Amino acid sequence: MALPVAFFGLFFAYPVAAILSRGLHSGGGWHFGRLFDVLGQSDIRHVLWFTTWQALASTGLTLLIALPAAYVFARFSFPGKQVLRAVVTVPFVLPTVVVGTAFLALVGRGGLLDELWGVRLDTTVWAILLAHVFFNYAVVVRTVGGLWAQLDPRQEEAARMLGASPFRAWRQVTLPALAPAVAAAALMVFLFTFTSFGVVQILGGPTFSTLEVEIYRQTSEIFDLSTAAVLTIVQFLAVGAILAVHAWTVRRRESALRLVDAAGTSRRPRGAGQWALLAGVLGTVALLLVLPLAVLVQRSLDAPDFAYYRALTSDDGNVFLVPPIEAVGNSLEYALAATVIAVTVGGLAAAALTRRDAGRLVRGFDALLMLPLGVSAVTVGFGFLIALDEPPLDLRATWILVPLAQALVGVPFVVRTMLPVLRAVDERLREAAAVLGASPWRVWREVDLPMVRRALLVAAGFAFAVSLGEFGATVFIARPDNPTLPVAVARLLGRAGELNYGQAMALSTILMLVCAIALLVLERLRTDRTGEF
Repeated sequence: MALPVAFFGLFFAYPVAAILSRGLHSGGGWHFGRLFDVLGQSDIRHVLWFTTWQALASTGLTLLIALPAAYVFARFSFPGKQVLRAVVTVPFVLPTVVVGTAFLALVGRGGLLDELWGVRLDTTVWAILLAHVFFNYAVVVRTVGGLWAQLDPRQEEAARMLGASPFRAWRQVTLPALAPAVAAAALMVFLFTFTSFGVVQILGGPTFSTLEVEIYRQTSEIFDLSTAAVLTIVQFLAVGAILAVHAWTVRRRESALRLVDAAGTSRRPRGAGQWALLAGVLGTVALLLVLPLAVLVQRSLDAPDFAYYRALTSDDGNVFLVPPIEAVGNSLEYALAATVIAVTVGGLAAAALTRRDAGRLVRGFDALLMLPLGVSAVTVGFGFLIALDEPPLDLRATWILVPLAQALVGVPFVVRTMLPVLRAVDERLREAAAVLGASPWRVWREVDLPMVRRALLVAAGFAFAVSLGEFGATVFIARPDNPTLPVAVARLLGRAGELNYGQAMALSTILMLVCAIALLVLERLRTDRTGEF
């Protein structure tokens, strides 16, 4: 636990505490009255209301649209199912900047809907809601569908034999068993949409602002650290409550059900109704998930002779000190370094949490590992600039600052991926190896590692994908001569001109392809098709 605790202490707790201290501590004392002053402002209350409202609306809409797909993936067997599963998951690993850009190309000014029917949604809340459904669709499909596939279908069949209608059998038998998984998925979707930044920043414009966007505005544009500190505290408390409820639902799901092998619960669709449901899900995937990405690619190819892609190699008139194409190499290098850090820290944390004699303090650290997913990445990034500016932690001029920020987001995915596999290793195997004279390192190398190798590779892949697309923190700390792909896309979209717009589409397409390739490799490595990410 020493390295994970030191890592989170230095590069998460310390920068966040530095921001809070700058905002609420002055003149030798703490000014907590500022909390009431900020929360009493009408514009801040409006931001809090919109953040909560859009998160609730996005969560409800995602469940409504994605639950039929969860059933299809759990109960139906059809050609191309695994490929479709990978397609459904692609949006989740995409950077939020790419998601916002894809929907901008679809529903924004000059987008597909604007050209065909003169309809623009980029100035409305519907664009944000649809983009959130696009991003979180896979969360519901994997979380709920994974459990649904392991529920014994004979229980519902028995209810049907006793005279229950199909709906009543589902409502009274299957739904109560699924309730913990549905609650866990809903809480995760709410968490991701409550802390949404890139999507709202691109699609919301000046009209709509979430807590995360407002924290960014207060720190980078208004330089009001006290207001940003208050909003960070509010977001921190909300995220802590969400994660506590989520942990309770996960424990309930793991302990309350008797599950069966998912391989024996799916079959080919039967009857017109089931085929119609499958067709409806395929149509939804095509329109909601595939179409925005296809339009993104099409927009990047609008100019003849790949002009937008060729413009990426030039630094004439750009906002960077280097050609935008260099952002690709920068992002890959940063993401690889972040992956090494995340796998090392997350792997050690998962190994410590696996021990049966772990104390309550160690088990509590499990919940703290999830906080970087919900605490403002903007706060962390700005905190890096404020806190890591004095020896021996003067890192502002070094390249390692960006990978450290990216690794904070990757560690929770590493822990969540490796922990179930490590817990499944029979402790008696380790004890037998130790009795035969093996050192702890050799026990890990020859007992644990062969069993968790695939999970380790999957964890590294997810850490790489999320590091590649991290935006909230890197927008502060990525230097103009070393931009990352998400930062380059956001900066290009912020400048007027067709060439800048086209280059943003081209960079987004490149980033999408890299993430999609990483995901397809993960799907081939993964052996457990029923769990969460």
